[in-house]
Amino acid sequence: MQQQSRLADSAEGSLPVFVFPTELVFYADEQASHKQVLTLYNPYEFALKFKVLCTAPSKYAVVDATGAVKPQCCVDIVIRHRDVRPCHYGVMDKFRLQVSEQSQRKALGRKEVMATLLPSASQEATQPRSQEEEHRMKEQFADSVFFEQAAYQTESRVASGGPSLLAILLGLGCVAALLLPTLGELDSIVPVYLHLSVNKKLVAAYVLGLLTMVILRP
Repeated sequence: MQQQSRLADSAEGSLPVFVFPTELVFYADEQASHKQVLTLYNPYEFALKFKVLCTAPSKYAVVDATGAVKPQCCVDIVIRHRDVRPCHYGVMDKFRLQVSEQSQRKALGRKEVMATLLPSASQEATQPRSQEEEHRMKEQFADSVFFEQAAYQTESRVASGGPSLLAILLGLGCVAALLLPTLGELDSIVPVYLHLSVNKKLVAAYVLGLLTMVILRP
């Protein structure tokens, strides 16, 4: 019953959809880049089905354009560019991922991903990312998933019965995160392991803003 209530609330609004990366870039002179992978995450407690749409379907081949994602799992969606020609350089196409509950047809949420074909990658772009940079990007994305999921669940509960203890605790946690020193500050008595990156503080500020609007709205 509680799950059905949560799904009903989601159908009225927009269920956050977590996809990585959020932009696809293909390079004409790099055969390996003609194949890209989108990872769709399902952090929720119920299964989702998905569908991939495109504004230029003749230019791309999408492997498994429809499917399902188990609770708290992820799936990889392979996208291949099959029409690499100079006339398509710089043209921005759009992919839309729609998700819904398995027994429903109405989309609960959607996410758009831009795709661009470029003639060649710049020297910086062609250099492989270091393992440290890859780890940092995944960590930042995981933080965003966690905070946005918590904000969405809190908003659903607040809308059904006023501010909950979870909303108050989450708000206090965001305030505390904003008060902590930023990573890189040397003149601070706070231990280094408590210093937060700018990205984490931005996410905390975003979630705090959502909570404030939800709690204060009539």
